[in-house]
Amino acid sequence: MTRVAIYARFSSQMQSEASIEDQLRICRERAAREGWAVTEVFSDMAVSGASMLRPGVQRLMDEASRGNFDVILAEALDRLSRDQADVATLFKRLSFHGVKIVTLSEGEISELHVGLKGTMNQLFLKDLAAKTRRGLRGRVEVGLSGGGNSYGYDVVRRLGADGMPVTGERTINDTEAALIRRIFAEFSDALSPKSIAKRLNGEHIPGPRGKAWRDTAIRGHRIRGTGLLNNELYIGRLIWNRLRYIKDPETGRRVSRLNPREEWIITDVPEMRIVDDTLWASVKQRQGEIDATPRVQAIRETRFWEKKRKVHLLTGLLRCGGCGGGFAAVGKDYLACSAARKQATCTQKRSFKRKELESVVLNLLRDRLMRPEAVAAFVASVSREMNAGRAEETAARARLTSERNQITRRLDGLYDAIADGLRTAGLKTKLEDMEAQLAEVDAKLAAPPPSPVRLHPHLSEIYRRKVEELSETLADPEIRPVALDTIRGLIQSVTIYETEGGVQIDLQGAITALVGLAQPDAEAFLGGRSVKVVAGVGFEPTTFRL
Repeated sequence: MTRVAIYARFSSQMQSEASIEDQLRICRERAAREGWAVTEVFSDMAVSGASMLRPGVQRLMDEASRGNFDVILAEALDRLSRDQADVATLFKRLSFHGVKIVTLSEGEISELHVGLKGTMNQLFLKDLAAKTRRGLRGRVEVGLSGGGNSYGYDVVRRLGADGMPVTGERTINDTEAALIRRIFAEFSDALSPKSIAKRLNGEHIPGPRGKAWRDTAIRGHRIRGTGLLNNELYIGRLIWNRLRYIKDPETGRRVSRLNPREEWIITDVPEMRIVDDTLWASVKQRQGEIDATPRVQAIRETRFWEKKRKVHLLTGLLRCGGCGGGFAAVGKDYLACSAARKQATCTQKRSFKRKELESVVLNLLRDRLMRPEAVAAFVASVSREMNAGRAEETAARARLTSERNQITRRLDGLYDAIADGLRTAGLKTKLEDMEAQLAEVDAKLAAPPPSPVRLHPHLSEIYRRKVEELSETLADPEIRPVALDTIRGLIQSVTIYETEGGVQIDLQGAITALVGLAQPDAEAFLGGRSVKVVAGVGFEPTTFRL
């Protein structure tokens, strides 16, 4: 029997959650008519079809690579993707895995559908974007909002004369406006954005969207017009189309690009003014003075924004035990809680030398995370659990084999009876039913038999040796990137706590990756398990020097 997986998606702009159920229902009806068995259901809610980086699609591709179904069924091809290149890639990868795409609108998808339908979907997206921009521009030119809202203003919600909601109107929030004028004044009086953010957080004043204040939200980017200090709406000037946003095809994230100045749409909205011209000019003057300093000029000459940031062993993996936030670089060689240093919302202010933290983590990985006694217990537990499941699959396979033998014997008897001249009204129907049963059993037996899980008894020693080899390669610049990626893959997170007696480090490691490094063929059986080890006061104190 054909195994089918159903995929459904709706976008937040055009549909509701009920759309998912509607799509699934009509797809199930089609599968029932075809006599297909629905084995998997994948969906993405409120996610644009312009990107392939959707959880449902990614799981679909993963399951397809494992041979878990034969057909993908969807309402239409644009449910899978609206991007022409993504449709072609999806079709190519599924075809490689022997999986067909069938939609209710187009039928079975072929190369012709991929080319024509993909082009139509791509044109639809461009046309939709053009119409949306045209509508937004019309609103901006009459002084209404072109989308989103700035700190210091409230969105006006009312119905028009036609009974429809009026969009784009806003009014000044007096409380936030006073705070904006305070921020402008303090910056003009030589306070840095970081100092201002710390003051506001210390007074427990909520920032934009109710979150803590950050120096970057105040400073922003002068040329791009971002940040409180650069928002020209505060002087009654509405600027639209300064930036355009495009999706990075590799990450699916939106990236901003600065448009030429002649493409900007500028409208005077004096009723939206919060900051007077004198205060605005004072802030701009101080920004210019800062830009002209030798230090800033030297930094700009490096054009650091064009260079890819160096990835260290613990980049993105460190967590603060006090607030749960991330760590950031403090100077060249030190790391500290970002919330404590930049926002003053965390009391854990101590900094740690990067190399010493890396040394501690490598020691934990090598010597503590897979201790022999812990690994022995883990190996025994996983082997029992996984092999018990394999035993059930083996028993089920044995039952299928026995059932096949019975059907074959009964069919042989019917064939002999027909050969001897026996003819009855129900004989043909019974023969066809039994042949269909035999075909169904053969299809199930065609799947590869389950293989037993065998984890090496000396897994911890093999792992320790491999980690030592990787640690040594970190010193070799030619192969460091590969070794760095491998070791980083062994770590889920590293949490640092300040205690009364010193420092405690919690290392969360991914058991799947740990065991996979020591015994790659066992990795697939382990799921996403993790294990935690703790290093703290009295735990090899001479190693830490923190």
